[in-house]
Amino acid sequence: MDRVLTAALSFPDILIVIAIAMIFFGGKKIGDLGKGLGDGIRNFKTAMKGDDTGDAPRKEPDKIESKKS
Repeated sequence: MDRVLTAALSFPDILIVIAIAMIFFGGKKIGDLGKGLGDGIRNFKTAMKGDDTGDAPRKEPDKIESKKS
């Protein structure tokens, strides 16, 4: 009873968590989540640096003009 339980996860524990996440969400959703997380971190870093040169030039949305008959 004097043993101290650690909160560290071992390699098999991590594999089980990943397998359960794949079952619940599927591979595509997890990939999209990872991509979104990476983009968010990248945007945060560039915002913290104040460097606007890394951004792609922004295009204005195409305007739809109505044709009068």
